[in-house]
Amino acid sequence: MNNAPTQAYIKPSDASSWALCARRVWLDNKGELEVEEADDAFEALIIELGLAHEQAVLTQIMKEKSVHTATSPEDTQRLMAEGVDVIYQAQLLDKENLLVGYPDFLIRHTNGEYQPADAKLSVSEDKKEIQVQLGFYRRMLNANLPAIVFLGDGDTAEISDETNPLTNQFVTEMRELLASDTEPLVRYSHSKCRACPYYTHCKPAFEAKEEISLLYGVQGRAADGLEKHGISTISELATSSPESLPDVPYLKGYEKKQRAILQAQSYFSGEVHQIAPVSLPDGHWVHFDIEDNPLTGNGEKHVYLWGFLVPNFSNADFEYVWTDTAEQDKQGWIEFLAKIEEYRDRYADLVLAHYSQHERTTIRSYAKRYDMESNETVLYLLGEESPLFDMQKPVLDSLVLPLQGYGLKDICKHKDLVNFQWEDDNSGSQWSVVQFNRFLAESDPEMKAQLKAEILGYNRDDVIATRRLEEWLRAKFM
Repeated sequence: MNNAPTQAYIKPSDASSWALCARRVWLDNKGELEVEEADDAFEALIIELGLAHEQAVLTQIMKEKSVHTATSPEDTQRLMAEGVDVIYQAQLLDKENLLVGYPDFLIRHTNGEYQPADAKLSVSEDKKEIQVQLGFYRRMLNANLPAIVFLGDGDTAEISDETNPLTNQFVTEMRELLASDTEPLVRYSHSKCRACPYYTHCKPAFEAKEEISLLYGVQGRAADGLEKHGISTISELATSSPESLPDVPYLKGYEKKQRAILQAQSYFSGEVHQIAPVSLPDGHWVHFDIEDNPLTGNGEKHVYLWGFLVPNFSNADFEYVWTDTAEQDKQGWIEFLAKIEEYRDRYADLVLAHYSQHERTTIRSYAKRYDMESNETVLYLLGEESPLFDMQKPVLDSLVLPLQGYGLKDICKHKDLVNFQWEDDNSGSQWSVVQFNRFLAESDPEMKAQLKAEILGYNRDDVIATRRLEEWLRAKFM
């Protein structure tokens, strides 16, 4: 369909990679690597839902306006000259400035000007790549009117002149990247790099040079600051003292500097450093974890599974609240609150243990969603005497681990730490979302039951993992 030349052309589809990493966008365009495409079911689901959303927008537009599909940049120009209402799959080409773009729609305004428009699964137009893409189309069209974004929750948003500086920055930096024959120097970011298709290409080089940003808690700007003061490797940091380190961005104060040094030492030795006493609350522990679907189409996550592990903490002690569809969302929330009251009655000293702030944040958002912030159970969960206990806090406050990420799986799967393994090694939060969306689409009762069982098994392992983490902390550090 897209017959326009793209080699050495700046295209707005590069905005996603550009927003993440300069090297990634360079490798996308100029690298000669044979990257094995990962079987990313979550990304495939996003694409599938995005295409379905685009078709839904197209169907709605066709009810109100005449729509013509463009077949080339020349055909797009012809349709614009004819003044048709809407051009679908438009193709824009600026040979002089080496710009090429493919907006989903060009919609003719009453003043005769065409507004670029895209269908986006996102529920916010504030994402950097969306602002760049729509701003780029406006730039190519020399448009005065705002661009339109058809958001995933059914709302529409506009992108206007306020995004021009960001769009101009994108074009300028892309020109520089495409003109260069060498990979740009970048810092390591654990969360971003792990998800990048070039991870296996970049990671060995980071390790070979002992890139300081490989260390947990040492961000790129901190690494830049340390390098300016002569500390450019993990070895150099490991042999430093907190007193000798300069104040640099995101690395100020004795405790942060000490932790960074211990993290560097642990990188080589694999040693766990305890920097403060580990304190865990007394009481009857119930381990708690949720699974939610962010791809509901209405902009609100649907918690389809509220999972619990109760004493005696065996597989058989896994309990849960499940809802089949987003239409049952409130029912699931009410059942969750009832389950909390059941545990509250059973255990006067209840400790509801979870890992990270996600569970507490979700409870707060659900209370607001259903106007139940004054509900007695909600007040109990979120008040000063809350039973909620975030197990990530004692880990971060008290321990330095030989890890680049401090997620639950990072800690629990490590053979020299908790050493707990999930039954399905491929399972994860995105995996669970994919399985649940397959569950929603499945019509065969037997397959539907199997998918549900797999999701429940993953959530059960999550709460067993927090139990194993609790046991490890008590045995090793208390």
